[in-house]
Amino acid sequence: MIHTFDAIVIGGGAAGLMCAIEAGKRERRVAVIEHADRLGKKILISGGGRCNFTNLHCRAENFLSANPHFAKSALARYTPADFIALVEKHGIRYHEKTLGQLFCDGSAREILDMLEKECRAANVSIFTTIKINEVSRADQFVARAAHDEFWAPALVVATGGLSIPKIGATSFGYDLARQFGMKIQEPRPGLVPFVLNAENRTHYCDLAGVSADVVASCGGQQFREKMLITHRGLSGPAILQISSYWRKPASITIDLSPGRKVTAAFQDAKTTRSEATLRSELRKHLPNRLADRWLELHRPASWTNTALNEFEEQLHTWTLAPADTEGFEKAEVTAGGVDTNELSAKTMECRKIPGLYFVGEVVDVTGHLGGFNFQWAWASGAAAGRAL
Repeated sequence: MIHTFDAIVIGGGAAGLMCAIEAGKRERRVAVIEHADRLGKKILISGGGRCNFTNLHCRAENFLSANPHFAKSALARYTPADFIALVEKHGIRYHEKTLGQLFCDGSAREILDMLEKECRAANVSIFTTIKINEVSRADQFVARAAHDEFWAPALVVATGGLSIPKIGATSFGYDLARQFGMKIQEPRPGLVPFVLNAENRTHYCDLAGVSADVVASCGGQQFREKMLITHRGLSGPAILQISSYWRKPASITIDLSPGRKVTAAFQDAKTTRSEATLRSELRKHLPNRLADRWLELHRPASWTNTALNEFEEQLHTWTLAPADTEGFEKAEVTAGGVDTNELSAKTMECRKIPGLYFVGEVVDVTGHLGGFNFQWAWASGAAAGRAL
């Protein structure tokens, strides 16, 4: 069966749906084609099921890309306030958790329901359980599935990245970009836990579940948030954030006591310089089990000022080279993607191939943790939708 439209959107996630809504509002005949049996699977599992749908403090600095300026245009033209207005129009209740992160009071399902309602209002045609096997272009784009062909002068690729393959992530978007001669910044796991080497796992991973407030640094970036020890390595917001900037075999540096001097008490001549005293002071700044383990592994060579200063320095500059990350299976996003030099920053249209657009996670724009990746999806989707 042949279906003809003004625009085809491949991928029924956040960016694809927003693109379709904006194009549909402009009376374009739009089809969204999703290979899964339902739309928005990643929306439904995000934010622990409550969908961290944007961040109040969204700036271009919150995004990682080979071109740090590329995201500015789309982000400026579709802001967190624009999405919040849509959420409020649908009566969805929400709250700020921390650091500008907005979550639904109820369920992520409310965000997906909202997008589906907006699609219906804009007369968007939705096709699920349709796997596109081939895309070609002559005077129009033709997307072929087993029993259907979709024809349109415009094609939007909103297929996401490689993260979380168990809910359907594939390399389709990258493969399609390469088919049309476009450059790709190598995709890699972003916002992902680290796996430690065997020695560090032996030292720390029996403390799985212990968390601490830290500053994690790598490649000139740093984040102050929680670090969580896992059975295989390190996770928690600070680690997930810095992981997007890490490339093997680089090291990361962790400040276990940011802004606080653990050995300050020893400046008082009346303080007994002993392991018991140091343990007590360390436990004021770190969870007890981590404090005890750190002292066991980094016991000062003596109780001189020099030795105590060395102990203090180690505490603020714990440097380790992760063995690896937990990979795309545990990554919240995919860093890298379609090279932004291939696209118009205003419309997301391919510079070489008129009518071909790429939006959302498939593009080399990766947000920090905390709602930024959804805001990029809304903004890039809206930019393309308004250009169709």
